[in-house]
Amino acid sequence: MKKLNHLVFWPPFILLLVTIGLSLQFPAEFSAWVRSVRDWIVINFDFLFTWSTFFFLIILATIYFSPLAKIKIGGKDAKPMLKRWRWFSITLTTTIATGILFWGTAEPMYHFHGPPEGLGIDPGSREAAIFAMSTMIMHWTITPYGIYTITGLLFALVYYNLKQPYSLGSLLYPVLGEHAHGWWSKLINMVCLYALVMGMAASMGTGILTIAGGLGKTMGIASSSALLGIICLFIVAAFVVSSATGLMKGIRTLSDWNIKAFIGLALFIFFAGPTMYMLQIGAEGMGDFLTTFLPRSTDISNPIENEWQYSWTISYWANWMAWAPITALFLGRIAFGYTVRDFINYNLLLPSLFGAMWMMIFSGGAMGMDVASEGNLINQALTTEGPEAVVFKMTELLPFGSVLAIVFLLIAYLSYVTAADSNTSAMSSMSTVGISPDNPESPLLIKVAWGAIIGGLSWVMISAKGMDGAKEISVLGGFPALFLIMLVGVGLVKIMASKKSIVALQEGISIREIEDRGDTEGKAALEGES
Repeated sequence: MKKLNHLVFWPPFILLLVTIGLSLQFPAEFSAWVRSVRDWIVINFDFLFTWSTFFFLIILATIYFSPLAKIKIGGKDAKPMLKRWRWFSITLTTTIATGILFWGTAEPMYHFHGPPEGLGIDPGSREAAIFAMSTMIMHWTITPYGIYTITGLLFALVYYNLKQPYSLGSLLYPVLGEHAHGWWSKLINMVCLYALVMGMAASMGTGILTIAGGLGKTMGIASSSALLGIICLFIVAAFVVSSATGLMKGIRTLSDWNIKAFIGLALFIFFAGPTMYMLQIGAEGMGDFLTTFLPRSTDISNPIENEWQYSWTISYWANWMAWAPITALFLGRIAFGYTVRDFINYNLLLPSLFGAMWMMIFSGGAMGMDVASEGNLINQALTTEGPEAVVFKMTELLPFGSVLAIVFLLIAYLSYVTAADSNTSAMSSMSTVGISPDNPESPLLIKVAWGAIIGGLSWVMISAKGMDGAKEISVLGGFPALFLIMLVGVGLVKIMASKKSIVALQEGISIREIEDRGDTEGKAALEGES
């Protein structure tokens, strides 16, 4: 209790307990309220979600080719704490969660058999398949990773180079200066803790449903609220135990196993499935993604109706934003010793490439097998049993299907545990006083508390409304995070435009030290940078 930051921990924790209590006591009324708030957010602020994510990519592209790209996180003498492969594996697996496993096969079935009416294409047609692949690339590659990258990059720079506290308030330091650490900082920490729990609960819901669907297919265990609760308990226990071991033990081992399992599974599906169909639809989908990226990212001359956008694209951007601020603490922390350009490579470009290849294999494979089996995946899985059944229906059509289904179950379990580990660690550190680069870990009981609240909320929402419940709470979590991340973008632009900031980042000192120095050395440094 001595290490607990009471003002940061208790308000969001109590509010989350109230949320769970209300949803249990008044399930119908609470669900209706969540839906109405979600609708109000996406209808009134959809333009902010679309335009902000587009400009995040513009800012990152500008940084990549600017002098800022050469600055080393931690200062010019900083040595990396992780090797490049380890860094990439942790970055990829802690941001990807169970999303690509669950939605990689289920989501394209929705778009393939029910494309937006505004496009004027026939369900199940070649054009619908191309649209579905293009949409998967849009939803799971460069735009969502841009949300993570822009937030994680700024935190890495202000935490290590500008010597700011381990707090989300530090993300506002380039905009507000020293005022960022007043009541603003505590309020932001509280709001973002609440938002992340919402986002993690939504993502955990997909993981629980995936595992429940797999148990039903492989062992004949019928899904029920009790089964969902048991699965939830096992997931929470695993990521809390892993988080308790610290970054250099649990997460490094989990991420290494996780990424190797991802690659092995993808290679098997690629060679055992409809390979030529995957390659053709993947290439055509990528072409469609590139040609439609601008209108779909800005909603200018976009023929897709708003309701479809609200249900899919905006919901996705909101979910990624709910995760992004606190995930940024973790991503920034492990980037020590690498340059800004390295950070963009390993947090944006390489994960996006991995995501595109994954969707080509799994989304393309699912559509190819659905076509070859005359609608087997849509009719006997998605429509009758739900999205969690699609991937297991897909494995039935492949060699060693029963073994592959069990492997997929294990990977789904491992995937969410890996992602939740890093975020639980970051949340707990935010709730702890005295966190610094030399003392980065929080007490076990704080990690247990956050793990329990995430699991409880996820179980309540998916038990009541299934996947719809998970998607709705993700929007609620992402809405407040949206405004913080927009200010992050402004902060990075200010840093690029400020000579003092560039010098401070290079030398690994705070901007105030540059301003207070006022000596010949300081003036020479500024003139040299100019």
